[in-house]
Amino acid sequence: MRFRQTADGKNVFLSVDSRSIPGNPLYNAFKAKSFTAGDVTFHFYILDILQDGESYTVQEILDLIFDNYLCHFETDWQPDISTIRKKLKEYVSLGILTAEKQGRELYYRRSECSIDLPKWADALSFYAEMDPMGVIGSTLLDKLKDTPEHFQFKHHYMLHAINSQLLLQLLTAIGERRRIRFINVSRRKEDSTFWHYVLPLKIYVSTQNGRQYLLCYHNRFHALQFFRIDYIKQIELLDEETDPARYQNYCDKFRSHLWGTSDGTGFHVDHLEMTLHFDDDEQYIPRRLEREKRNGRVELIDQNTCKYIVDTYDASELIPWLRTFIGRIEKLECTDQKVVARFYGDLELMYQQYGGEG
Repeated sequence: MRFRQTADGKNVFLSVDSRSIPGNPLYNAFKAKSFTAGDVTFHFYILDILQDGESYTVQEILDLIFDNYLCHFETDWQPDISTIRKKLKEYVSLGILTAEKQGRELYYRRSECSIDLPKWADALSFYAEMDPMGVIGSTLLDKLKDTPEHFQFKHHYMLHAINSQLLLQLLTAIGERRRIRFINVSRRKEDSTFWHYVLPLKIYVSTQNGRQYLLCYHNRFHALQFFRIDYIKQIELLDEETDPARYQNYCDKFRSHLWGTSDGTGFHVDHLEMTLHFDDDEQYIPRRLEREKRNGRVELIDQNTCKYIVDTYDASELIPWLRTFIGRIEKLECTDQKVVARFYGDLELMYQQYGGEG
């Protein structure tokens, strides 16, 4: 860990060598989250009762908790049947238990699993480090005796692990098409928090810095808006949206001109064209353009020249990507002249920095 003092306060940096630490250590923070005493007690009691594969009603499970466990302790704690029923219902929803109705009673038993987990070890190892919800893969890997260490990453974004619970709630809301209420914490103003009522539509993850964003429809502003997930607190799931297709169509139309997470100024669209030259043995250049073009398109001018064309809300978002083609760009044009001026201005500064002349 490294610390640096700036005008805005202290910045903390975390550096991890994947050669010595192959897995994301921050998943442990999620796995060690707090539980109530009742949660822990019921977890072990219920699973121990059902470990023989038999089925029991909620009343039978409650009786066994008293007869087999609580009777051995001097305690006044008396769990009620409604608490046990809620815990059983939760475990059924998680797939831990199976509920079968026999007559007027529900019988609960442990779910059977035929998955050969060791055969999935390599896939889980990759998933745990690459997926935004990789904590699931990490938790499954904990069940294995030996954890694969085949994968190492040049750019490994680990901090998303801290947002796993928030991300799960957002994905649940998207899947169930439900609106949410949450607090957005302002990093620019201390002790400043705001409540927002939105319909979550899409999760975006930056390939440059690993940051996660929520694209949603804001009820108050009546517009699509992005929020950084690490600024979101206290998510509450609300009612289901009655006309989700309307907002999904709105979202699809909005995304057709979106490069990153910026909508520019008033959803104004910039037009950008970049002409590239490549040698005969550099056919990977047009292939890369096709792979990374997002909402743009690639036109082949001749055997060694192609053009990339895109209409986007904020063309300045493309600048870091455009710089990766320096040395092959023959021409760069944009309706926003500030983008072109910044691109060539940065080249001039770099040229002067390395001893060149303007």
